[in-house]
Amino acid sequence: MFTLFNFTKQTSPYTWQVVDDGVMGGVSQGSFSIDSEGYGVFKGYVSLENNGGFSSLRHRFTPIDVSDYDLIELKVRGDGNRYQLRLKNKPSDSHSYVYYFETSGAWQIIRIHLNSFYPTFRGRRLQMPNYAAQNLGEVGLLVGNKMEQNFQLAIDYIGLKANQ
Repeated sequence: MFTLFNFTKQTSPYTWQVVDDGVMGGVSQGSFSIDSEGYGVFKGYVSLENNGGFSSLRHRFTPIDVSDYDLIELKVRGDGNRYQLRLKNKPSDSHSYVYYFETSGAWQIIRIHLNSFYPTFRGRRLQMPNYAAQNLGEVGLLVGNKMEQNFQLAIDYIGLKANQ
């Protein structure tokens, strides 16, 4: 496995950016930190006030070649909420490729085929092919389930794997 992020070894959460619905007038509040056990923790509250409804977390980096990989794997401990994993070929792309996953409240290893990610822009599916898994320049998470809710997602690692 090629590890993109291993939060048990990361010393600073500042390479990750929280983007809430405040960019469009909403009042949702998300935060990201490294807890005492060394896990990345994305948590907060999603509000539907002022046409809001999401909180997101993203990490941008110089695009890397991912053509040797078929799967993305993450180890997370969620709260029973549904989350969206988001990928971009390069940070300047306006659209993202997304895949939803459910959390159970326990630690889970989630494996997703890279070609399962479909393109969206502002929540709308685009008429474009699914993620081609050539370049990767941004990884993100989003919670926005069309309801007001508290959320908390602990992240151990995110990595890429070749199909076996």
